[in-house]
Amino acid sequence: MSLSHKQKTSRQKYIASAALIYGALCWGIIWYPYRLLNETGLSGVQSSLLSYSLALLLGTMLFWPRFKRISHVPASAYWLSVVAGWTNLAYVLAIIDGEVMRVMLLFYLSPLWTLLLARIWLHEPWHRPQLLAIGLSLLGAVLMLTDGQWVWPWPQSTSDWLALSAGVGFSLTNVITRFSTHLTIAAKGMLVWLGVFALSLLILLWQAGTAGLVFVMASATAPEVFITLFIIALLLVSATLLVQYGVTQIPAIQASVLFMSELIVAAIAAYFLAHETMSIIEMAGGCCILAAGMLSVSVGESG
Repeated sequence: MSLSHKQKTSRQKYIASAALIYGALCWGIIWYPYRLLNETGLSGVQSSLLSYSLALLLGTMLFWPRFKRISHVPASAYWLSVVAGWTNLAYVLAIIDGEVMRVMLLFYLSPLWTLLLARIWLHEPWHRPQLLAIGLSLLGAVLMLTDGQWVWPWPQSTSDWLALSAGVGFSLTNVITRFSTHLTIAAKGMLVWLGVFALSLLILLWQAGTAGLVFVMASATAPEVFITLFIIALLLVSATLLVQYGVTQIPAIQASVLFMSELIVAAIAAYFLAHETMSIIEMAGGCCILAAGMLSVSVGESG
């Protein structure tokens, strides 16, 4: 390998690492502008509808030269849109009402669900490391959800259930993506944003009808609301595209380690912006979940 080629490869890895860290930074702080919107009177469904509609608009403008090719996707790809749409919507709803780190760590149970789905759907075998990862995930979930009180059902709030469902949805999205390798990064991004937009619209119309939609559109005209929505849309579009670029350039285990810096960013932001802290038992559960995630990723990489 020539020196120039090595330098180019090294530069690509640095850029990919920076892209993943940027994505982690975005997802670690994106909860805060959503909470600001909630304080103005916009619910999670309403703010999701507006922010993801802006993301769709930005994506359409960005990918317009390739839009015809993006729009021609197989019908199975829309299952990806629906599942990923619920994943992102449930995450937003959970993060508005729940404690930031609790929601994120419950979401990070996704390796557990991925292992289970891969076993059921893809018929992938389990080995001892996977079983250990499942055990650690379950222990972490029990510690996080009960916080030492051992009350059934263990999820104590709607935000807990939403965070868990978002993690399941994320795992299902990963499994579906394995069957969608033909989709481009642009197509995947647009399908996700379309899914959140469509689900938010349906839920809003079901909850409040057209009057609710009129209220949301009117609320978006307020300068401070529009600026916040535009910032969220920029974060969504840039993070989605840069993370997709990053994971295609560096090994999966390295990408996962870098992306877990999201939790560090979220913990710092939650402490200073929302004055949220975790109990010792919740911290122990979080450590179990992180260990399980690292183990499942490392096993998948070596396999």
